[in-house]
Amino acid sequence: MFQRRRGLLTRWGDRINIDIYAKPHLPLKMRYIMPTIESIRNKKLFIFDLDGTIYLSGVLFPESLPLLKHIVDTGKQYHVFSNNSSRSTESYLKKIRKAGIPCDHSSVATSTQVLIGYVKDNYPGKTFYVMGTKGMRKEIAKAGISIKDKYASDIDGVVISYDTELKYQKLIDVTKLLNEGKIYLATNPDYVCPVDYGFIPDCGTYAIMLEYATKRTPKVLGKPSTEIIDHILKKTGCTKEETVMVGDRLYTDILCGNNAGVDTILVLSGETKKEDLEKSLIKPTFVMEGIGELYKLLKEKDGE
Repeated sequence: MFQRRRGLLTRWGDRINIDIYAKPHLPLKMRYIMPTIESIRNKKLFIFDLDGTIYLSGVLFPESLPLLKHIVDTGKQYHVFSNNSSRSTESYLKKIRKAGIPCDHSSVATSTQVLIGYVKDNYPGKTFYVMGTKGMRKEIAKAGISIKDKYASDIDGVVISYDTELKYQKLIDVTKLLNEGKIYLATNPDYVCPVDYGFIPDCGTYAIMLEYATKRTPKVLGKPSTEIIDHILKKTGCTKEETVMVGDRLYTDILCGNNAGVDTILVLSGETKKEDLEKSLIKPTFVMEGIGELYKLLKEKDGE
């Protein structure tokens, strides 16, 4: 996958400040050395990606609930963090709770939340055109940010996201604004979103398409930005050494953890496959087939 897109990945990574040449962690062949495994068992905070890691197309992997319950029962903590900006945080909470996962606002983070914080800190009082779903736009507006969903010359900036309600008129409006030199932000760099029949285009793909039309590239928030991990560590009181990031994408989940200085677990249940990992310059600390393998390791530590 990445071999076919390697040139594009490199160029896109450079443009959105993703360090694809991050220092590699342990190679795949070392994944079962005992000190490495023991360090997983001693972690106190697990930060999980959702799509492709905890569930696929909204369907939980069989070991998801037992794993999360085990983490809580043994006095550890977990947070879930998704780059998927097509849903509001409240919508994610409803979806997660409906699946039986015990979560509240304090343990769920999304790229939309990162975007809101960034805009408030850097562009207070500015008005943004938001290419996103109704739920995502509602969350941004509720946070006190002025937004519009139709072209106007007085708009200060553009936000693009994983818009599952995308209409061509939105692309036209965004193109006009970008050609006028407006501020340009994106919620996440993901090329695709994994589904049960393969993959569908995500925000990173929209950005590449818009680049061809405008020669503009966005400032990208969400993973692999380290801001959210720093926020979670501060909130939980855990150290980097006590934390592990678990996800299925090298260029978002794993790079985010690497950049933040925490250990990472790549699961091969979503976008990344073994052949992609072997060809990639981004390396995780650990590699597993899925979170069922993590659940087994933690249970073994606790004598179950």
